[in-house]
Parts: sequence; C-alpha cells; structure tokens
Amino acid sequence: MALGLEDKKAIVADVNETAMNALSLVVADARGVDVTSMTSLRKLARENNVRLQVVRNTLARRAFQGTEYECVNDSLTGPSLFGFSMEDPGAAARIFKDFAKENDKFEVKVLSVGGEQLEASQLDVLAKLPTREQALATLAATLIAPVTKLARTFNEIPTKVTRVVAAVRDQKQDAA
Repeated sequence: MALGLEDKKAIVADVNETAMNALSLVVADARGVDVTSMTSLRKLARENNVRLQVVRNTLARRAFQGTEYECVNDSLTGPSLFGFSMEDPGAAARIFKDFAKENDKFEVKVLSVGGEQLEASQLDVLAKLPTREQALATLAATLIAPVTKLARTFNEIPTKVTRVVAAVRDQKQDAA
C-alpha cells in the first residue's frame, strides 16, 4: 500500500523528533532475519529504551536534516533498521552487537554519535561505553579515593604509636 503525502510527513516528523532526542544511532540491514528473532530484538530494545524504526531511506534523509545524524545520509542504501538510543549512548550498539552474534544475516551498516559517523567496525567502541550508573559509580569512587586514603593515614599514626609503646613495654618486660 502506497503512503500518501500526509503519512510521509507524519513519518518524517516522528523520525525527526526521535533523532533530535536520541544520544546515538545504529543503522543495520536485517534482510533474512526471521520474524521470531526480530520480535525478540524489539522486546530487548524496549527494555533498554532503544527505539527501533524501519523507514525508507528517502524519508530518513529528510528526517535527519538539521540533526546530528545527517552525517549518515550517504551510507543509507538498501533496507535500513534504525536503532536510536534514548538514554544510554551505547545501548543500541550493545543490543545490535549481541543480536548480530546470534544472527549471521544481521549486518550493522553504520553508526553515529555526537554528530560523527563511525564505521560498522567501530561498533565495539560504542558498545563498551559505560551506562549512566556505571559512569556515576566510577566518578564517585574517584572522588572518594583521596578522602579514604587520608582517613587511613590519620588512623595509621595512632596505631603506629600504640605498636611502638607495646614493643617498648615487651622489651622492658623481657629485660626484667
């Protein structure tokens, strides 16, 4: 069934809004992947707040105008499955990477983050980005490390004094 002009405008507006709010984009070719696998991919994407969309490339090019994903326009050939990460920049990359391991016909074509296009071979780089919680935990550990070390140092001084006094006491008792 052919899409009317109003339907196309609605699709472009929807994809544009998603692209404006997304942190990263991963584009894949899902030709040959069976329906059951695609259903499990969609479920996994929903759980990780990744928005999956299948859109014609011409409509996607229009939707990406004025967004940081305009850089992928030249790479849009053939059927495309768009995965927009909405909260965690590496979420779509992790999902697509794991899915590609299980499905030989699933191929990542291109990815983009921060207005830069990355090749599909750099999928691991994006997939290894820490989640927000992991980054905050690392930051907290880094911030608390000097305070912890200072507390240990202050605690060590009275402990050393106590050990020296005990050693002197033991030495005097042995001499007596």
